[in-house]
Amino acid sequence: MNILFAASEAFPHVKTGGLGDVVHSLPLALNKQGDDVRLVLPAYRDVLASVDSLKELGYWDLPGIGVTHRAFILQAHLQNPEEYLYLIDVPALFDRAGNPYVNPQGFNWPDNAERFSVFSRAVAQLAKGIPGTDWVPDVIHSHDWQTGLVPAFLSMSYPRPKSVFTIHNLAYDGHFPYEVFASLTLPPEWWSSDLLEFHDGFSMLKSGMVFSDHITTVSPTYAKEISTPEFGYRFEGVLQHLGNKLSGILNGIDTEIWNPETDRHLTKNYKLDKNWQKNKLINKQDLLVKTGLQKTSAPLLGFIGRLVEQKGIDLIISMLPGLFEKTDIAVIILGSGNALFEEELRLLAEKYPTRLAVHICYSEELAHKIEAGCDMFLMPSRFEPCGLNQMYSLRYGTPPIVNFTGGLADTVINTTAKTIKNKTANGFVFDKVSVEALLSTVKRALKVYNKPEQWQQICETAMAQELGWETSAKKYQELYQK
Repeated sequence: MNILFAASEAFPHVKTGGLGDVVHSLPLALNKQGDDVRLVLPAYRDVLASVDSLKELGYWDLPGIGVTHRAFILQAHLQNPEEYLYLIDVPALFDRAGNPYVNPQGFNWPDNAERFSVFSRAVAQLAKGIPGTDWVPDVIHSHDWQTGLVPAFLSMSYPRPKSVFTIHNLAYDGHFPYEVFASLTLPPEWWSSDLLEFHDGFSMLKSGMVFSDHITTVSPTYAKEISTPEFGYRFEGVLQHLGNKLSGILNGIDTEIWNPETDRHLTKNYKLDKNWQKNKLINKQDLLVKTGLQKTSAPLLGFIGRLVEQKGIDLIISMLPGLFEKTDIAVIILGSGNALFEEELRLLAEKYPTRLAVHICYSEELAHKIEAGCDMFLMPSRFEPCGLNQMYSLRYGTPPIVNFTGGLADTVINTTAKTIKNKTANGFVFDKVSVEALLSTVKRALKVYNKPEQWQQICETAMAQELGWETSAKKYQELYQK
């Protein structure tokens, strides 16, 4: 089938989180299984700089807020001839430095509604085919609120491709006031509680839900959770009404990029053989030196992610002093986010310079080194639609410590006497979001770490898991065909 992916980010061109990884790796997996998947992104400045050459295929004049934008469709030249990347180039909306969604001060770009509504209009134009080619999509698969208007604009055309909409994180809903709705020249009949209207404004995420032919989210457990008040962010009623239109398909990971046997970022590559522990230890010692921590045989814990409450970073911050006082554990943290959490981590790193290394940034290289060099991975998220870092950790033999939620619940098997006996344990799970529960679980993991045979078994179970896209890609294929 011909499938067009529409998204606001994709690795390696632009990435702020897991969405970028998924939009890169899922099309590759589908292409391997026989589909022809092509990707369209906004032509951000960084994306334009990431490609070698561009070919202009055509343009459309599309309404914005009080102005008509000329949107050019560009084809990027990529090294892999089987990959197709198209860019929607509207310089007034996308040619700016920095993050795709927020300005240098960390606030949302004030014209985000206009930016992504124009992008969505352009994607809907591609339903008729890629200009200058005979390629016409059978399905348009759009991702998260930034493309939530794509299924709505598609509904205005006939015939049209089928539409699939994936919710990667319900917490980000693209909510704007009525004045913005009116200024975008959207059909007035869309201002309805059955369609876009949502709590005194309108939601682009809701648009994707109600107008698409099918909704997916990124793990089976998260699909169930978001239909409840606890995790539904006020959308639970909408999702309950849509019923079987929603399904959960677990994300996979790119097993070529995230592969300890070939990972170019590692000091010493390793695989699941008799030498893996010795080679993994070389990465640990190198990581300790590079991050300025004391070289030690004690467990090394890692965290990679946004420094926000969702990720449980506040739980980690509160836990660390007690952890350092009662154990010899060392910790490495990589990420950025809430300024208050960033400052608290800096102060802790000053207080415990040989035990805590904090890097307020994102580094792809350091992320790979942390996954390989740490003994355990902290991921105490309050909610986690799927999560990828716990799967990277499993693949690298670094048992994750997680809260029982979303994709974490679907991928991490808690270490108990029973799961050790039947050799299914691959990590450590707690089910109450609190500092005490997290600290207790870390201490429980430490006890197992000090039993070398059990620890080796848990790590090897983790490394042997199938974490790629093959199974999930087949489920997407079945969905598209249905």
